[in-house]
Amino acid sequence: MKSAVVCGAGGFIGHHLVRKLKGLGYWVRGVDLKEPEFSPTDADEFLLLDLRQPELCRQALAPSGTASAEPIQEVYQLAADMGGMGFIHSAECEIMVNSALANLHMIQAAADAKVHSYFFSSSACVYSDQAPGSDLIDEEGAYPALPDNEYGWEKLYAERVALAFARNHGLRVRIARFQNCYGPEGTWEGGREKAPAAICRKVAEAKPGERIPVWGDGSALRVYTYVDDMVEGIVHLMRSAEERPTNLGGTEITSVTELAQAVIELSGKDLGIAYVDGPVGVQARHHSMERCQAIGWHTRWSLREGLAVLYPWVKAQAERNQAGS
Repeated sequence: MKSAVVCGAGGFIGHHLVRKLKGLGYWVRGVDLKEPEFSPTDADEFLLLDLRQPELCRQALAPSGTASAEPIQEVYQLAADMGGMGFIHSAECEIMVNSALANLHMIQAAADAKVHSYFFSSSACVYSDQAPGSDLIDEEGAYPALPDNEYGWEKLYAERVALAFARNHGLRVRIARFQNCYGPEGTWEGGREKAPAAICRKVAEAKPGERIPVWGDGSALRVYTYVDDMVEGIVHLMRSAEERPTNLGGTEITSVTELAQAVIELSGKDLGIAYVDGPVGVQARHHSMERCQAIGWHTRWSLREGLAVLYPWVKAQAERNQAGS
């Protein structure tokens, strides 16, 4: 039986990843500051640990609770201080400090524990701003570096730390640069939610004839990746021979206006869009997916298929909150 530790297992992607690994027959330990918010974890063990503390990173990687108590074989480091664009632009110091500490201490603990394989979740935020219609850029296009925000700078630094440990400690490292991930059981209110969940909430709470607020002019372009596709991509990358940072995402490029219109259509409501001031981030993301496709991974979910799952879930959360207030 393979053993894995998922750091950030109380968060959105980490929670789904635990479920995926358990389905593949792993013994899994989840680690986070908090337990999953919307459904119980599938992890065999779940430890509430602050991974900014080096001694707690070592505790997270203690031999597994299986009968043989063997060393942990795989670590999936998804723990980070993060959120949507509003949070990224308002919590620069927290992001730079908290995420950096967790990343530095966890990879040192993994090297010391002789972990076989280490996965690091990076982000498309490592790339610089692009104009709509720009040519696709591959992973080498992250250099010369000019991320749009401090979250991207911290991720780029953490990538280099992971690669340095791979070279100097024999640690088998895999790095994924996530494109925007969405789906059920993720943050949908409170300021840390990503655009798909935020727009689903606004539409769910709006009354017919109203206009939902959208930051900017709606022209920003993104690739949105459904969470089931993302965890499949993580597993594919971890099992592959690809040692370089790899974009994980699809090829369906969508504007924020198109995203909002798709959710409105799914809702069946007669709603408009009001463009308001707010942090938008880069104008566009045009990133090549050739590297992830070369390892045999392709996204299966279209944006509309994923939103057809996400919107009812967010709507149910909003209705539950309203009923309880």
